[in-house]
Amino acid sequence: MSMRAATLPVQRPHDARLLVIDPRGHIEHRPRSAFADLLRPGDCVIANDAATLPASLQGIHLRSGAQIEIRLAGRASLDPEDVQRFTAVVFGAGDFRTPTEARIAPPELAPGDQLTLGILAATIVRMLDHPRLVELQFHGDAAHIWRALAEQGKPVQYSHLHDPLALWDVWTPIAAQPVAFEPPSASFVLDWRTLDALHARSIPFATLTHAAGLSSTGDAALDQCLPFDEPYRIPAATAALIAATRARQGRVVAIGTTVVRALEHAASRDGIVQAGDGIATQRIGPQTRLRVADVIVSGTHEPDTSHYALLRAFTDTLTLLGASEELEAHRYRTHEFGDSVWIERRACLLRDGQKRPVDARERERSVTC
Repeated sequence: MSMRAATLPVQRPHDARLLVIDPRGHIEHRPRSAFADLLRPGDCVIANDAATLPASLQGIHLRSGAQIEIRLAGRASLDPEDVQRFTAVVFGAGDFRTPTEARIAPPELAPGDQLTLGILAATIVRMLDHPRLVELQFHGDAAHIWRALAEQGKPVQYSHLHDPLALWDVWTPIAAQPVAFEPPSASFVLDWRTLDALHARSIPFATLTHAAGLSSTGDAALDQCLPFDEPYRIPAATAALIAATRARQGRVVAIGTTVVRALEHAASRDGIVQAGDGIATQRIGPQTRLRVADVIVSGTHEPDTSHYALLRAFTDTLTLLGASEELEAHRYRTHEFGDSVWIERRACLLRDGQKRPVDARERERSVTC
């Protein structure tokens, strides 16, 4: 796919577009500024308020003396004091200007290996089922680790952007606690004007916090493991809003794949979104029966990514193929600083004339319902 990539870190281009897929699979093009016009009385909008960590660190693998780049990719909780241990992907020498798939491999890694990352020191605790995926432990207390990340960490970025990103480039307008490893970029659809428009239309808005992970590692086998397990926190007010929305048969509009992961995991026990902390461990795709999210607003993604696989829980493969052709024909921008898509869950008619959401297995069997 050769959709147009952004060349500058413009989080909200003035001409940003929104490709809309309705429950019947019909496609139309709208300006992204018209997002609020798609909402109806009774709907609610849920977004991820995670701020983005400077999760890329340059350093040395002491046993070999080789230069490396560490990209932090996961942790066990959102607790700001719990920053000693991370899941991380290790690259050889280089930086974002080389595509991830072309980056040289790191030296052979093993438990006990010591790393120096500027003023940070770390130890590889264990290997995680891939030669480049490790669990590492930083030395020092939380205050030292946060200071080091702030002083020398860089945002994770990819070669489709030519210039280095500043940390504020990857913070969405609603960014709060710094827990994401890459920006929850669907939230770039939001700005204060959009939030005012929601308020004017009496559309309630709420947030959750989800540690958005890496979108690519450059290794096909490792990318198949994405997304990694990701911690999240759902406030009681957000859970209550979703319950009220469902009670009045409104739509739950999820801004981004991370919101879908958090909500669906939190409702996995009984279909009710539970407030509190959790870890999203599931993989959402064509076999997933969605229980909470009715609409997803997302960036545009290539078909071989985990983000794209999640979209297949909302609509069938043929519709997404048609959407990809439209995105290509109209030169939509991809990646985190690009254009957006709106996908409402496919619905079928029952014999009594009522509508119900269907899971992707049913959609794959019958795309004409």
